[in-house]
Amino acid sequence: MAIYNPVLWHRSSIGGLDNVTVLDGIIQEIEIETGRVLFEWHSLDHIDLEETYIGPPRRLSTPLDYVHINSIEVDTDGNLIISGRHTHAIYKIDRVTGEIIWRLHGKRSDFRIGPNARFAWQHDARRQLNGTLTLFDNHESGTGVGGNSRGMVLDLDMGTMTATLTYQYIHPTAILSVSQGNMQVLPNGNLFVGWGSAPVFSEFGPEGDLRFNGRLPGGVMSYRAYRAPWSGHPVNPPDIAVGAVTGDRAAIYASWNGATEVSRWRVLSGSGPDRMRALGPATLPRTGFETRIETRLSEQYVAVQALDNMGNVLGTSEAAKVK
Repeated sequence: MAIYNPVLWHRSSIGGLDNVTVLDGIIQEIEIETGRVLFEWHSLDHIDLEETYIGPPRRLSTPLDYVHINSIEVDTDGNLIISGRHTHAIYKIDRVTGEIIWRLHGKRSDFRIGPNARFAWQHDARRQLNGTLTLFDNHESGTGVGGNSRGMVLDLDMGTMTATLTYQYIHPTAILSVSQGNMQVLPNGNLFVGWGSAPVFSEFGPEGDLRFNGRLPGGVMSYRAYRAPWSGHPVNPPDIAVGAVTGDRAAIYASWNGATEVSRWRVLSGSGPDRMRALGPATLPRTGFETRIETRLSEQYVAVQALDNMGNVLGTSEAAKVK
């Protein structure tokens, strides 16, 4: 976990201030069963204030968030990779000693940064199975280093200590996300990007072609966005509405907001809510958010059952009185 702890720091070289309250970026590994701290690391022990791109606070009472850790990744060798948003740097940390193994980018980079591989105010640094490093480059234009955000794939050559841009994923509208954001590598090789402060999420093909794009409602932001298999089973039962009855026929409307596994509907009828039975053996396919079912009725009450593609009952609506 990442922790932000305010500390009165006496050795500040930021703006000539002798004393400033600094947010110490802390990493802890916790044993869940006992609450025991297995590992603890403090940015103030390893990262100088001079590495930040944040200016001095206007008020001494305002803490200086000089590193702003926003992602922690366990590398393939068991050591840690962290992202420091306000130092524009990725750090690899020895999990035993706490020492910094290398810095990627920022003011004290151990890597030579290749063409178009610079980033700023980044989020979500992740090591991939093929050894590349992915991150979301906010690239906020206020830094003077760019005009749009992007997902990045970097190849880190440990022999030459060179970081090379392998791929970049830019939205067709050149979104500039001033905060938040992430990039997820999908099992099929596609890339899924959450645009943070911009209410957009997108999926790209491996070569950068946009294959899916979605938007959240106005005023909504998502710190990170992911694509994953998901099954929705609402707490509430399915809904039923009965339309106009003509003779012994009625239009029934069945829906279940949030249920993802509904494949077909079955109609129940009876003389009372506790005396319901299937209205014939047939079921009808779900046709959308609301399925219209026209059927012949001879009882006072009707209900619907939601079925999955194997015919299992997922839920039953309340009984609605017809006549």
